Amino acid sequence: MAQQQSLIKENVRISYRTPDMYRVIMHNDDVTTMEFVIFVLQTVFRKEPDVAVELMLEIHTKGAAIVGIYTLDIALSKIRTTERYAAEGGFPLRLTTEKD
Repeated sequence: MAQQQSLIKENVRISYRTPDMYRVIMHNDDVTTMEFVIFVLQTVFRKEPDVAVELMLEIHTKGAAIVGIYTLDIALSKIRTTERYAAEGGFPLRLTTEKD
């Protein structure tokens, strides 16, 4: 005798939430060189050379600038990487995050 398989249709509603985004802010100081800031902006934050220079000048003249907007885990990873580079170079470069 053949077994009958019943097909059960189930409606499953999946909802996705857009993750919160965070601004990464780089702050000016009197020790970190402009060249180092440009290096970090290009290597860690993947900015084009002309954009990196513009951001560096904004940080220097205004005291701080938003250098990127990311999910929290990516923002914190970029900050940790930058702080590691800064410590290796002897720079007190400071970065913070704030919810976008």
